[in-house]
Amino acid sequence: MPSTQLQLLGHASFRITTPEGRVILLDPWLTNNPFIPENLRQPERADLVLITHGHDDHFDPELPALLARTGAKVVAPAPVRYYLYEQGLAPEQFEPMNVGGGISVLDLRLTMTVAQHAAHVDLPGNKSGFQHEAVGYILACSDGTVLYAAGDTGLFGDMRLLADLYQPTVALLPIGDRYTMGPREAAYAARLLRVPHVVPFHYGTFASLVGTPEQLRAHLTPADAVTVHALRAGETLALAELRA
Repeated sequence: MPSTQLQLLGHASFRITTPEGRVILLDPWLTNNPFIPENLRQPERADLVLITHGHDDHFDPELPALLARTGAKVVAPAPVRYYLYEQGLAPEQFEPMNVGGGISVLDLRLTMTVAQHAAHVDLPGNKSGFQHEAVGYILACSDGTVLYAAGDTGLFGDMRLLADLYQPTVALLPIGDRYTMGPREAAYAARLLRVPHVVPFHYGTFASLVGTPEQLRAHLTPADAVTVHALRAGETLALAELRA
């Protein structure tokens, strides 16, 4: 069976390809994203779009057009879903859910988790609305990969509960600092999650995001047994082939 594939598109946007060949876009900020290679800005296919929150570096203004073109199903925090309804998307295109709930979709088990990050949707005229708390996701794939996509978040103690319940094998953790966890907090998160592999994101793009993978590694010890995979934009990682 093919392995689950994780591709960093850029900044905080990822493409996940399941063993069955389904394409999942996580926080797609594509059309005006200077950190994504040009050839990855117009995906031809998407079966599912996961949105952690509505900030404009995670939520593409052209997302309604992408969803209309691909017919992808959408999972998002409820206020973001309501915003997309107002943009003309049909309720049938969504998989409504809320924090703590799980669904079976595209041959995987998807759970929405809490995140610690206040958010909104940017509106025309330099306004904002649809305030909400960000979320994260657990994706349990058919090849045994359990991916924790933390989204933008601060450190919180209930990450240990996520470890107990879901036993993640790979965690996507923000490390930029200022608006999310920095490297020290992300290292502590990796310990709480008891995860053997971490893919850092949300760093090295905007000048204010000063955390680095090297700093993350420096805050981890050999006893933590965590491998940090610092992907370049466009790079792909085969998740089921990773070793604990």
